[in-house]
Amino acid sequence: MNPGDRVRVERADREYEGVLLPSSTADQLVVKLDGGYNVGIEREGAETEVLESDVYQIDAAGDETASSAVEFDEDLPTVALISTGGTIASTVDYRTGAVTARFDAEDVLRAVPDLAGRANYRGRVVANILSENMEVPIWRDLAEAVHEEIENGADGVVVMHGTDTMQFSASALSFMLDTPVPIVFTGSQRSADRPSSDNVMNAVCAVEAAKADAAEVMVCMHATESDDVCALHRGTRVRKNHTSRRDAFETVGAEPLGTVDYDTETVAFHGEYEERGATDLDIQPDLAEDVELVKFTPGMDPAFFEACEGKSGLVIEGTGLGHVHSDRIEQLESLVDDGTTVVMTSQCIEGRVCDRVYDTGRDLLDAGVVEGEDMLPGTAKVKLMWALANADDVAKTMRTPLAGEITEQSRPWQA
Repeated sequence: MNPGDRVRVERADREYEGVLLPSSTADQLVVKLDGGYNVGIEREGAETEVLESDVYQIDAAGDETASSAVEFDEDLPTVALISTGGTIASTVDYRTGAVTARFDAEDVLRAVPDLAGRANYRGRVVANILSENMEVPIWRDLAEAVHEEIENGADGVVVMHGTDTMQFSASALSFMLDTPVPIVFTGSQRSADRPSSDNVMNAVCAVEAAKADAAEVMVCMHATESDDVCALHRGTRVRKNHTSRRDAFETVGAEPLGTVDYDTETVAFHGEYEERGATDLDIQPDLAEDVELVKFTPGMDPAFFEACEGKSGLVIEGTGLGHVHSDRIEQLESLVDDGTTVVMTSQCIEGRVCDRVYDTGRDLLDAGVVEGEDMLPGTAKVKLMWALANADDVAKTMRTPLAGEITEQSRPWQA
């Protein structure tokens, strides 16, 4: 019995039929069922029958000692593939049934053969984590790795990243790097063992975007539930709006920066963007780590703001136009007086903070709270971390658009 054989496995009064796959452990059999899903079965107590030999060609993807042979073609651009982990580079741990990040960038090339022939690839691993474990030091490592790849001649960069915190990492690199080439984040909502996985299309479209003209930090993910088009979202305006749909990511307050047609491999951009080669490569990787993001809700314990005493920065998700309970304003003024930069954003999905309309807002401005315009709260947190470490006038910097994080304010026509 070898990987690639069609088998029937019976265990505990259940029967499984499909193609035997390589297993990462001697204790489990891994079978690809006819419906496309993989299942792990305990070897102990299992009865296995080989129905047909060598019905499926098994390559070296499951062999951790295998090497990736990536041929160089001088007529193709060079794309750096940088892995941080996540579902796009993951397998199922059949001991627990959980998805585990395990592939490095070259493993992804083996797992997504559709990438072949589109570019010359350089692969490197910055981290191998699920994205909920992302931390500020990894952002610095990632920015420095991207900077180094571009400095060494990469025509574009694709960052493979878990989707849960991808918007934060994309924002971080948007402020930390000035780039003359595209930097494209991509991931997968569904792991490669699932028939509905989005990993292949997202990876292919991300590489096409990395070869295109927009020298910005972007997020490339499914634009619809179908396998037709990927959207290119500006890294500072994107938000994950669904836990599991393949088209979970949306641009807030604007249309996506562009699209990639999967069938025709056509990349199209909409509106203004930074053109390839127009910006000199630069990096400012310093971030202030003691910045918090707090969501205000009715009846919130004042201790949440008390816990921010001594912090360099605080971003608040306020209600509506950017409000908190009136009784909390004095507390925020005390934070400002003690040196904490306090920035107000809104927990509304769309719209701009304006603390000049109601008394509460005016009192917040008098207390020294900075309006966060229409920045997404997560983006505002990352920008404040960057501004505290790099800007002379933090409040002014927070109100100034640097990487498309603040959209142009609509004003009524006047004669």
